[in-house]
Amino acid sequence: MTASISSEVKVVEKASAKAEVAVGVASAAFVASGIGCLVIGLMVTGAEMSEGLKNALNWWNPAGPLTGKTGVGVIVWLVSWVILHSMWKDKDVAFAKAFTVTLILIALGFLLTFPPIFTLFAAE
Repeated sequence: MTASISSEVKVVEKASAKAEVAVGVASAAFVASGIGCLVIGLMVTGAEMSEGLKNALNWWNPAGPLTGKTGVGVIVWLVSWVILHSMWKDKDVAFAKAFTVTLILIALGFLLTFPPIFTLFAAE
């Protein structure tokens, strides 16, 4: 009887350890996506503020600076995901806090892509 209980406890402990790892990995993915969204918003606003940045973000003429704005956002998202994943893969991360940070970053990035916001910073 005790051998059965002991093996059940080990299974629960392993499942719990996997769940903690999954929370850190998922938190890294969520926060990285928020960082990528914020960077896209910053690129949109930055391109309005600086003609030099706008020209630098023009990676493909038919699409204009949109290619650079999204390209930089994707690159930052991937780099931040790799860094956060390596930092949090074995950590017990507070998922609720990570999710809240993610929502804030996405909201800020989203706001920075709207003309009433980014035109406030437009170069005149």
